[in-house]
Amino acid sequence: MPARLPSWAWVTGLTTGAIAAVAVLAVQADQGTKPVAATPRPSASATADAKPSAEPEGKRKPAPVPADSGTGRRIVYSLGEKRVWLVDASDTPRRSFAVWPGTVSPDPGTYTIGKRTEATTGSDGVEVEHIMYFAQKSGVFVAFSNAVDGSSPPPADPGARTGGIRVGKPDGKALWTFGAAGTTVRVVE
Repeated sequence: MPARLPSWAWVTGLTTGAIAAVAVLAVQADQGTKPVAATPRPSASATADAKPSAEPEGKRKPAPVPADSGTGRRIVYSLGEKRVWLVDASDTPRRSFAVWPGTVSPDPGTYTIGKRTEATTGSDGVEVEHIMYFAQKSGVFVAFSNAVDGSSPPPADPGARTGGIRVGKPDGKALWTFGAAGTTVRVVE
């Protein structure tokens, strides 16, 4: 009969395995590869296609704008796709990117950018910038923002009521430049 390992040996083995897994994930993140179970990070990628485009990042054609998103210069936010489009006056999408929504989502409809705040601390305790408020639901303000350090938010506590729609840092800067006060925001399913 094989000898039993003491409990501290099991804990040491599990800890070593966990550290190794974190190291592998860190190397993958540094090399730009995506681990299978990771939460996708919003990017300026214009498509949801997992294959890299042969075109440079800035030359990719943006993902198609939802058909029911209105016309003219606007910001389109799809609740189902968790994606934003910046659409110019000629109805041409100029940029599209994935987002991390909060736990409180605005109802589908047409809104406008109201208050804009350069920087503050988010309800999750993270320093955020480029905050653009456009809706309120059940007493919770809904706004686009990006983390100052470029990090993605941790999975939201389902009991927390947050209206922040977090975007990647480069996308936050583009959104801030595009979305002056009064800019239309069209929320679609």
